[in-house]
Amino acid sequence: MTDATSLLSSAAVRAAGQHMLDDGLAGRLDHWSVDLDRLPEVARFVAMVTRTAYPTLTVPFHSRWRHFEAGGIARWQQAATQRQWPNEAQRTRAAFDLAIVSVLLDAGSGGRWRFTENQTGMSFASSEGLGVASFHLIAGGALSKDPADPWRVDAERLVSFTTDDLVTAFQVSAENPLAGVEGRVELLQSLGHACLADPVFALEHSPRPGGLADHLATTGNTIEAPAILRSLLDHLGSIWPSRLRIGAQPLGDTWLYERWRRADDPLSANVPLHKLSQWLTYSLIEPLIERGIDVTAIDGLTGLAEYRNGGLFIDMDVLHLKDEAQAAATHQVSSPVIVEWRALTVALLDRLLPLVRQELGVSAERFPIASMLEGGSWAAGRRIAREKRADGSPPLKILSDGTTF
Repeated sequence: MTDATSLLSSAAVRAAGQHMLDDGLAGRLDHWSVDLDRLPEVARFVAMVTRTAYPTLTVPFHSRWRHFEAGGIARWQQAATQRQWPNEAQRTRAAFDLAIVSVLLDAGSGGRWRFTENQTGMSFASSEGLGVASFHLIAGGALSKDPADPWRVDAERLVSFTTDDLVTAFQVSAENPLAGVEGRVELLQSLGHACLADPVFALEHSPRPGGLADHLATTGNTIEAPAILRSLLDHLGSIWPSRLRIGAQPLGDTWLYERWRRADDPLSANVPLHKLSQWLTYSLIEPLIERGIDVTAIDGLTGLAEYRNGGLFIDMDVLHLKDEAQAAATHQVSSPVIVEWRALTVALLDRLLPLVRQELGVSAERFPIASMLEGGSWAAGRRIAREKRADGSPPLKILSDGTTF
């Protein structure tokens, strides 16, 4: 039986991206051409956006925690400071619960949805809205089985979470539609089932996503970021719907790409990207550091293959569709044009990183890829999208099921 575990790593994502870029530069791709001469201009734009947002160039990591600060309010810091935690492990479990659930709810919202925060009256869209909505979902105790302890997410509550629960919590209506509601709910239910089935999530307490923090802490006081990703893919790989499997092994955000298929290599036609799992990995680094664990090899992770980073390269003419009619079509995530685009995005972010560092005059130690994404390429992708299109939509139309982007 073929061992597919080699696809469950950031190294495999990076290798697939480089392979795709090599094909693009050689003119072998069916859907895209690549113009690397445009990358210095992209680097200048990303550096400008970064300086504007972070004048001191002290740029935090691109993670879910930034969205909890939407509107300039440090929601998690306030809540965590006000609560008397029995110990640091309890706080870390709660932070993991929050980050894991919130990231899984962070697929694209669609162009019309907004969340209005009752406490402040402020309204947020897109990732900020999803972040604030999910924060209040958990802060209100909706996923806790203990009325005296709202800051926990219990597996049995995830399993029983319904579409109506999400519609109510996220203020969804005909006038305020949210893309992929059913997919998001199914993902949370699958998370609950995974936690109930795997003892890793219940080392010191009843099953909950935050139990993964206890498991990672058993590795000692130091852990490499790619090892966090591997743990997520090993223990939560079963939650992703309608994805590839080889034998009993779920492959997560991995897609068939038939042009690469070789008879002598049963894994050759697979393109791993692991966008949400890497986004979640970035989001778990800060709670681990706060617990006293040193997280190393952060640049071992890759950039994220999603529509803001990928849209940046299209909107700034690094990537060109060979068939311009594809820009008006609506694409499945599994379609070759999207698989090529996402893999190219990973490789181009690697090429962009040293150029942005040079523009900013910062070292690799001070400015890892997680900071470029935050400063950064994701924000620049959103900005250029708004300049190009009134609604700020991505340059390609993608049929989202609420579990990829």
